Formats: sequence, C-alpha cells, structure tokens
Amino acid sequence: MNRPRVFLKRLLTPITIMMVPHSRTRSVSIRVPVLAVAASVCLCLLGASVVVTMSVRAVEHQRMKERLSYLSSQFLSMKDTMQSLRQSEKDFRKLFGVKSKTTVLESADLADSGSLDMEVLREQIEASMRSVTDIRKFIAEQKDLYLATPAGWPASGSISSPYGNRIHPVHGEIRFHTGVDISVPPGSEVKATAEGIVSFAGWTENSGIVVVVEHGHGFSTAYAHNQKALVKVGQRVVRGETIGLSGSTGVSTGPHVHYEIWKNGRHINPTGYLARR
Repeated sequence: MNRPRVFLKRLLTPITIMMVPHSRTRSVSIRVPVLAVAASVCLCLLGASVVVTMSVRAVEHQRMKERLSYLSSQFLSMKDTMQSLRQSEKDFRKLFGVKSKTTVLESADLADSGSLDMEVLREQIEASMRSVTDIRKFIAEQKDLYLATPAGWPASGSISSPYGNRIHPVHGEIRFHTGVDISVPPGSEVKATAEGIVSFAGWTENSGIVVVVEHGHGFSTAYAHNQKALVKVGQRVVRGETIGLSGSTGVSTGPHVHYEIWKNGRHINPTGYLARR
C-alpha cells in the first residue's frame, strides 16, 4: 500500500521550470508535476515517430506511383506491339494457311518467382517485329515479281509456229522466230499475261498492229498482228485484261497472235511461261 502512494506522490511532485530571458524582462517560473513533463515527452516522441513514418510512407508511395506509371507505359507500348503482331499474323495466315504461333509468349523469360522480365520480353518482341518487317518486305517483293512475270496464254488456241529457227512462211528462208504464233479465229480476245503499263500500241510495217506491255523486273511482252488495239500508251493493265482483238495485219498468212516475252532486253522462249499460273 505504501509503495503505490509513494510512486503516485513522486509523479505528482511539482517541479519548477524557469525561463530566463536575455533581456531585462523578468524571468518566468512554471510549476508542473513530473507526470505532465513525462507525458509531454512521450507525446513529443510519439508525434516525431508518426511524422517519420508518414514521411517514409509518402516517399514509398511516390516511388510506387512512378513505378506504376512506368509499368503502365510499358504495357501500353507492348499492347500496341502485340496488336501489330496479331495483325501481321492474320496476314501471314491468309497467305500461308498456317495455324497461330505463339513463340513470343512461349519463349518469354519467367523467373522462379513468377515475375515477368519486361526487358527480355521487349527485346523478343522487337526481334519478332524486325522479322515481321523482313517477311513483309520479302513477300511484297515476291508479289511484285509474281505480278510482273508473264503467265498463261494470251489467247485460246494452239501453237502453229514455235520459238526458234524456222522457214519463214512468207519469205521462204530460214529465220529465227523470236516468239510463238498462236492460231486463233479472227476477232478473238488478246489478253495481257502480266500486270504492267502499255508502252506501245499501234502499227508497224511487218507485225501490223502491235501492243507492247512493260511489266517491271526486266519483263516485257509483245502481241502482234492484231486486228485492233483496245488500250493506249501509258494505260495500266492487269493479268487477264483484254488489250486487243486478233487479226492478220502486217506480214501474215492468216489470223493468229504472235506472242513474245523479253527479259532484260533479250527475247526468251515463251513456251515455258504459257502453262504458268
């Protein structure tokens, strides 16, 4: 019983706090119990700890906010990239008829903790995009080459005179035949065998009405002895488009289409291109 009373008495024992100014003003004395002083010190320490804790949390919050902003920008960028990859994949599936491939996601580097290595994935996606760009470029080049390469027959008929040396049907001497003659009824449709631009459409002394089409990649084709040309110089034509009507104009013994293919400035045998599609 005496100990609690003694302890309580000590806590309530007043102490004097004297404030002495450096001027001539009178000093001030304050009497407060020991308990009040102890409580004030505890409150000050508690307040300081709260301030420090809040400051630390504010710094951590700012860091987390910046990290979240960075991750959001990364995911948005990756989302756009993945959309581009999906679109490219759709294009390739149309071209090749293959099933979807998810090699980028399958090869993504996953640590044991299950976290995704953003930088590694970004590098893999960028590498995939470079591959996609190269493939697109290659396909575009091959498509242009395909469109520029003559394929098929310019008219429905049969070959009456092949490519190579022959006895000229009019002059009666051996001459090199630079194309093939396709026997057709007069007025038959003569069609372009590749996409291109008409470079000549008119009359020549020996070949009659001739149409010449430049296709690019070194290819050009000529269609001679026509009854009529249906295209003009500078006109763009596509494979299968009618460019003239067959006839027997110029030096000719009957209605037919004289068909030539030139590659890099030299005539070549058209026979191998007739069956192509």
